[in-house]
Amino acid sequence: MRVFLLLFLLFPVLELFLLVRVGMSIGFLWTFLLVVATSMLGLFVMRVAGFATALRARESLARGELPAQEMLEGLMVAVGGGLLLLPGFISDILGVICLLPITRRLLINKVRQRAQDQAMRQRAFADDLQTPA
Repeated sequence: MRVFLLLFLLFPVLELFLLVRVGMSIGFLWTFLLVVATSMLGLFVMRVAGFATALRARESLARGELPAQEMLEGLMVAVGGGLLLLPGFISDILGVICLLPITRRLLINKVRQRAQDQAMRQRAFADDLQTPA
């Protein structure tokens, strides 16, 4: 929890530091235009990719399948687009990582594996509580 709090407090400082450094290198106007362009790109990607993900989820439901993969991809697209909307270059890099299909699937598989591992640990802990000593 403390690590999350530290990252939460440190992230804006790093973003601001990087914005200032980029502004000093390429100038305020170009930095401002880059930030605005990535925000507009984030909006566009959220609209297009979100719509495509919703269509794939609907097709899965029509086939009688649970659209778990589509739902996770939709969530990653929303997170990636949201990160692109934030002003700053670190959030833009993280947003692009969430939006690229290859890295998005890698992240989804990692999250899915971690959730399965945690579920197994909780189940093992619950089984230990139920066995009489």
